[in-house]
Amino acid sequence: MTSRRNVLSALAASLAAGCSARQAASPRYQNQYQYPVAPPPPDRASLGLDAVIDISHGVTVSDFRQVRQSNILGVIHKASEGGDYADPAYALRRPQAEAAGLLWGAYHYGTGQYSGADQAAFFLAQARPGPRTLLALDFEANDNNPSNSMSLAQGEAFVRTVAQATGRLPVVYVHPTWANGEPLPNSGLSLGATITADSILARCSLWVADYHDSPEVPLAWTASGWRLWQYAGDESAGRPAYNQTSIVQGVSHCDRNLFNGDAGALRRFWGANS
Repeated sequence: MTSRRNVLSALAASLAAGCSARQAASPRYQNQYQYPVAPPPPDRASLGLDAVIDISHGVTVSDFRQVRQSNILGVIHKASEGGDYADPAYALRRPQAEAAGLLWGAYHYGTGQYSGADQAAFFLAQARPGPRTLLALDFEANDNNPSNSMSLAQGEAFVRTVAQATGRLPVVYVHPTWANGEPLPNSGLSLGATITADSILARCSLWVADYHDSPEVPLAWTASGWRLWQYAGDESAGRPAYNQTSIVQGVSHCDRNLFNGDAGALRRFWGANS
């Protein structure tokens, strides 16, 4: 997703740079020893259905039919950010994806600049949701401008406004550390509050962002668990996940998500939440 950061990227980059420097400095040693190849990540097929991607205008799309042929069933596309930015590719790509047989979803990147209600109204105006458009709130730290991160109160107001306007709750995308009100590992940024089980956010289906072998469920969703799990972000050359999960054809790169269930359950979930 736009503005998302893989908390492992900096560590992976530094390790790669260090290895490269050592190999360049010791070519003789390099020829004598074959470095082992790291094993692929665990088979996530047992943890969910690997059939949902999320993208924005920053992703080049050549053919949504190839995306569908890559065993992808659903696409969640950025529709808006804050209260005044509309993703320029959203409207054009929606009919293309739906014509290819893909489930379509829209997400809003929350910020602190506008009220939650105003952001929700702007999101709905841009997303123009149909009866089977999945709606989602991207609720995370604004790494580029931390002071412009959406607050808990704004997130709750966003959800209430969407629910009142559409009769359904959006899915909430959140990192477990952020949701629990703890400082993020690299930046130290914090939501400054903890999402609790009695928050309206906890009534929404959880789309958890966690790039580990299995997802951590935030405290507020302990009873209900996760429905979508973003396990790899921006899969492209230079990212740790590159070439370690199946590459989706038809797009330059994308975020990868598992659904907690089978294909039939995914379609029912998409309809129930859209």
